[in-house]
Amino acid sequence: MTYRGRFAPSPTGPLHFGSLVAALGSWLCARHAGGQWLVRVEDIDPPREVAGAADQILATLPAFGLLADAPPLFQSQRIAAYDAAFEQLRDNDHLFPCWCSRRVLVASGGIHRDGRCLTAVDPQRPPAWRLRVPDVEVSFPDALHGPQRESLRQRVGDFVIRRAEGFYSYQLACVVDDAFQGISEVVRGTDLLDSTTRQIWLQRCLGLSTPRYRHLPLVQDQHGRKLSKSTRAWPLDPTDPIPALRRALAFLQRPFPARAHDVETLLVAALEGFSPTLLSHCSGHSVD
Repeated sequence: MTYRGRFAPSPTGPLHFGSLVAALGSWLCARHAGGQWLVRVEDIDPPREVAGAADQILATLPAFGLLADAPPLFQSQRIAAYDAAFEQLRDNDHLFPCWCSRRVLVASGGIHRDGRCLTAVDPQRPPAWRLRVPDVEVSFPDALHGPQRESLRQRVGDFVIRRAEGFYSYQLACVVDDAFQGISEVVRGTDLLDSTTRQIWLQRCLGLSTPRYRHLPLVQDQHGRKLSKSTRAWPLDPTDPIPALRRALAFLQRPFPARAHDVETLLVAALEGFSPTLLSHCSGHSVD
């Protein structure tokens, strides 16, 4: 099977250094394998999105030499596909409507494990829809973190597929689109490692194939917190990409590639010395 990787940012703000590490890691793996690298804009959560962020992200990536092999896929244009997956799950009795509030779930530690709603039907408000999770253990090999195993019902429980507001969950959209784009390996940050068992179970429920997974160490600030838009991580400067690109390469691999003074030369040198086995195995690094 042809290798296909992807970078899937959410348009909640401009790209920051942690985003660059994730994008560059997935790009290097795809190019090393002689495969394709795709970009997917995960714009299905309007309350969290920032106007203009998607365009800014798509303009920033080429400045760092990260050119996709196809036009970007926008999840906001894929609602019909999520509707079809939702109906398939419901037809096969994998879903149930749920009006439970967080307060109702306090007694079970915030986890819903009953396979049915614990609250009376409320015709005045729409329900969320949860995936009914049986007592099953899901396991998979992660290319950096080794064998992973989770009792899905105990650790996660019946998880939401469509919110009461009508928005589809990240888990469903991600699974449907990874299959649609033919993604063979998912390379992303370790903060999404705990989403993987849910996505694998969804793949099984929908009859979809499971890609390989490689979860990169997270970039942390001086206080040990993940760099993110919510912690006001500094945005990238597309007019001066070389310094951030060098730092991202140094973060991802050893030995550090030959120095260069333009983006194309730097990436060529980085790719010549790259192997996925060189990716850092530690759980995270701090940056100044």
